[in-house]
Amino acid sequence: MRANFILSEVWIGLRRNLTMTIAVVMTVAVGMAMLGVGLLVGKQVNLMKDFWYDKVEVSVFLCNKAAPMPACNGKGISNEQTSTLQAALKKMPGVENVIYEDQAQAYKNYLETADKTMASVAKAEDMPTSFRIKLADPNGSAALVQQIVGQPGVAAVKDHKDLLSQFFKLLDKISLASMILAGALVVAAILLIGNTVRLSAFNRRRETGIMRLVGASNLYIQLPFVMEGVIAGMIGGVLAAITLIVAKVFLFDGVQAYINAGTPLGWDAVAQTIVYIMIIGVVICVLASFVTLRRYLRV
Repeated sequence: MRANFILSEVWIGLRRNLTMTIAVVMTVAVGMAMLGVGLLVGKQVNLMKDFWYDKVEVSVFLCNKAAPMPACNGKGISNEQTSTLQAALKKMPGVENVIYEDQAQAYKNYLETADKTMASVAKAEDMPTSFRIKLADPNGSAALVQQIVGQPGVAAVKDHKDLLSQFFKLLDKISLASMILAGALVVAAILLIGNTVRLSAFNRRRETGIMRLVGASNLYIQLPFVMEGVIAGMIGGVLAAITLIVAKVFLFDGVQAYINAGTPLGWDAVAQTIVYIMIIGVVICVLASFVTLRRYLRV
């Protein structure tokens, strides 16, 4: 009997404040969806970092007669200097492997990435020879670069981690922006839930007053209002979950197909994030309902 009464009160509250309830559901859905996307972006960035940082290399470009680099002074590196430099690189701390790339291999690699116009005018003899250094610890690339710069026959040194760091900084900013926006929407959802509960309590102040007079407990009086918030939070969480599934299929998988990074975001991460946002959505609604009732429900 009590359960039927509580459910009927919940239905009455939702029906009386239908517009406000829809607003709460949509705000919770958007807020939780943005929070979920931010969490998924963070997971994707971590996967990409693990994948790409493991492939970080340091490229050491060697001097040739055509090199315009000031360090070369118009002179090319000799075979003896090349061998000496290669031996010195292998002995440097943090170096796992050193691969020599001659002009023919450099030209072949260039053709794979260059457009047709540039490829048509480039020649193998224009390509610089280089060493590609595989690191045991990608975080030690900066120290290694400092040791290599200024070595005889070295035209330039490129740390691939610098290029990746800029890309990951951009992704981190996107993730942070989505989290900030999600936080703003969560605050808006809390305010909307508070207003909805306040309005519902005001409309039913006579009924709740009678319940108090006949000895009903505070929890029994507050439960229908809290249930309204729980239902709104669950519906909003379900809509947010659907949004995350769509984002996984069309956004994250689409990006993977485009960049071919080999770091797909798994469905287990999506399922875990959905559980998190649904719990957060319901908890927010419950807490907002309790706080609002303590302040505005006077019976």
